[in-house]
Amino acid sequence: MNAPTPSIVSRSAASRLPRWVLWVFVLAYVLPGFWGREPWKDHDAVAFGVMRDMAMGLTSWWEPLLLGLPVEHTGWLHHWLGAVFIALWPEQAQWMARIPFVGLLLLTLLGTWWSVYHLARLPAAQPVSFAFGGEADPHDYARTLADAGLLALLACLGLAQLAHETSADAARLAMVAVMLMTASALTRPVITSPVRTPVLWALGLLGLVLSGAPWMALVLSVGLLGAAAWARPLATQTAWGPNTTPNQRPWRWAIAMSVLVLAFAAAGGLFRWPAWSPLDSQESVMAYARLWLWFGWPAWPLALWALWRWRQQWLSGHVLQPLMVIVVMMVAGTWSAQRDRALLLALPALATLAAFALPTLRRSLSALIDWFTLLFFSGCGLILWVVWLAMQTGIPAKTANNVARLAPGFDAPFSWVLLIPAVLATGAWLAVVVWRVGRHTSVLWKSMVLPAAGATMSWLLLMTLWLPLVNHGMSHGPQSREVWAAITAPERCVLVDGLPPAQIQALRTHTSLMLRRNEGKGVPTDCAALLTSPLGHSTLHQRMDLSQWTYQATIKRLGRTRDDILIYSRNAGASR
Repeated sequence: MNAPTPSIVSRSAASRLPRWVLWVFVLAYVLPGFWGREPWKDHDAVAFGVMRDMAMGLTSWWEPLLLGLPVEHTGWLHHWLGAVFIALWPEQAQWMARIPFVGLLLLTLLGTWWSVYHLARLPAAQPVSFAFGGEADPHDYARTLADAGLLALLACLGLAQLAHETSADAARLAMVAVMLMTASALTRPVITSPVRTPVLWALGLLGLVLSGAPWMALVLSVGLLGAAAWARPLATQTAWGPNTTPNQRPWRWAIAMSVLVLAFAAAGGLFRWPAWSPLDSQESVMAYARLWLWFGWPAWPLALWALWRWRQQWLSGHVLQPLMVIVVMMVAGTWSAQRDRALLLALPALATLAAFALPTLRRSLSALIDWFTLLFFSGCGLILWVVWLAMQTGIPAKTANNVARLAPGFDAPFSWVLLIPAVLATGAWLAVVVWRVGRHTSVLWKSMVLPAAGATMSWLLLMTLWLPLVNHGMSHGPQSREVWAAITAPERCVLVDGLPPAQIQALRTHTSLMLRRNEGKGVPTDCAALLTSPLGHSTLHQRMDLSQWTYQATIKRLGRTRDDILIYSRNAGASR
C-alpha cells in the first residue's frame, strides 16, 4: 500500500508555463557559449583538433592522433559528431563542430523534462485528492512539474560552462539524461511508447559507452532498470489493480538491448579502468564539499527537501530513480580526477528530484528562495555591467586597474552585436523580477522562475559583455598569436617538442605556422624555429643538439606557468 503523499496541489497551481516563455529560456541559455567564442582550455581545444583532422582524413576515427601524437582517450562519439558536421562545411570548421553540441544540450534539457513528466505520472507521485474535487489533473500536474524541473536544471550554476564545451562530457550528460528519461518511462504502469522507449534506452546506453564511460553505463543500466523493476509492480497495482498484467515486452526489450550493448563494450575491450584520484585528505574533502555547494545550486537544497518530505516513498520510482543516479555520480566524483565533470552528470537527476520538492514547499521557504535569488543574481548582473563599463571607459578606475592587472595585454573592443543581447537580457531579468515581486501566484514552477532567469541572464551577460575577456583568459589564442608574432623565419616552419596536444592544436587554430613534430637527433629538418614547454625543456638536450639552437623568448600563458612556450631559433650556418 502506498504511503500518504505529501503533495497537495490545486487545479490552479498546475497551470503550465507558456511554451514561448519556456523556449525563450532554453534558447537564451543554450545558444550563448556556442557562438562567437574561441576553443576553451584543453578539452575544447584538443577535441576540435581531433574532429578537424578526422574530417580531413588526417587521422584514424578509432585511434586519433594530433600531429602524430596520441591524445587522451575520452571516447569517440563527440569526435565523430563534430567531424561529420565539419565535413559538411570545412571552411567554417569551428562553428560547424559546435552544431551537434547544441543538439546534445537541447537533448539534455528535453530528457530532463520528460523524466520529470513520466515520474510525475506515477500513482505514488500524484497529489492528494480533494474531498469535493478541485485537485490538479494528473496530466497538467505532470507537465507543470516537468516545466519546473527544466527550470531547475537551467538554474544549476555548474551546468553552464561544461555543457557548452565540445567535449565528451557534453555527450555523456545528454546520454545520462536519455537513460533517466527512458527508465522513468519504463516505470510507468502503461508504457506510452512500447517500441520507441527501449530503442532510446539502447541508444542512450550505447552513446554513453562510445563517450568513454562504459563502467558508468554498466552501473546506471543495472541501477536504473533495477529501480524501475522495484517500483513498477507497486505502480501497476495502484493504478490498475492487483490482477492487471501490463505489457512486459518493452521491459524485456530494454533488458535484452542492455545485455547486447554491454557485451559489445566487453568484446571491444572498452572496459578500461579510469584514472583514480580518491579523496585522501581533509583539504580534498572540503574542496569536494564546496564544489557540491555551488555546482548544484539551487537544485541540491530542494532535492534534500524532497527527500525529507517524500521520506515514506523513497522506494517509489519518482524518488528512487533520480536518487540512484545522484548517488552514483557522487561516488564517481569522490574517485574521479576531474570531480566537476563527474558531478555534471548528476545535474539532470538532481533537477528531477528538486521538482518534486515544489508541491511540498512552505510559503516561507519559497519566499526565502525568491529573495536570495533576487539579491544574488541582481548582484551578479551589476558586477558584470560595472566591469564591462570599466573595460570600456576606465571608470571606475580601481576596477579597470584590477582588470589590467589580472589580464595583462587585454584591450577590450566595443561591439554592438554583443551589447544589444546583453541589454535585452538585463531588461528581461528586470521584467521577471517585477512580475515575481508584484504578483502573487500559487503555480508550482513560480519558485524556479527567478533562479532560472537569473542564471540565464548571468550566463548571457558573461558570453556577450565579457566574451572578449573570457576568450583572453580561457583560450590559448592570445599566447598562440604572440608566438606567431615572435617567429620571424620567412618559411614559418616550426618544430614542436614537449608541447601538450592542447597547445599544438591552438597553434594550428590561431596561426598559419607549419608545425612538425621533433623526431629526435640525427633527423634532418628545414625548420628554423623550435617550440618547447618548461617541462620538456629539462630533457630537451637528450632529443636535440642544442649547440645548433639559441634561446629566443618565452611566451607566457595567463595564470599557468606550466603552459609557457619557449622559443628557440636555429643558429646561422647550423646544419639542417
